[in-house]
Amino acid sequence: MKYLIKLCDRFGLLQSELDYHFLRASMVLIFLFFGYQKWWEYEAQALIPYISNGPLIFWMYPVFGIRGATWFLGVSEWLFGALLFWGFWNKTAGVLGALGGIASFVSTTTIIPFFPDGWAASAGGFPAMGENVAFLMKDFVLLAVSFYLLKQDLLRLSLAQHQETSPSAAAPSEMAPGADRRIA
Repeated sequence: MKYLIKLCDRFGLLQSELDYHFLRASMVLIFLFFGYQKWWEYEAQALIPYISNGPLIFWMYPVFGIRGATWFLGVSEWLFGALLFWGFWNKTAGVLGALGGIASFVSTTTIIPFFPDGWAASAGGFPAMGENVAFLMKDFVLLAVSFYLLKQDLLRLSLAQHQETSPSAAAPSEMAPGADRRIA
């Protein structure tokens, strides 16, 4: 184990933000591909049991229709992905994208208890999952990643605001001669 730690440290993996950037890029790709699927009839049909049984999204069929609901989801997913992508440079956009991800994955994970025959009766029911519930379980991880990105972007925004308002963050030419330049 010590060898692994030393090796990771040697390559700078323990001090870098590689995990943060990798998770952000992964979420951008997920929203890009999931959003793309929503433009096709096969996906509109495949989502009927999910949307129909979603306590937070069931309203979309009466409002938008079957294809309109999936298009709404596709546009939303592309918007969240675009905000997360922009979040590489603009943390406020990253916060909005992460909040969209949280809303998206809360909406999908709340389907699980309401999905008919979601638990495999042939295996004794809960906790043995049927295929549809197993598909939705990934959204717990995606929800956790969205919370992580939200937390990281909020911390980065908070740090940036602190540095802008802190006298120790002022440029040396703006500080009084002889002023203490240590970071608070």
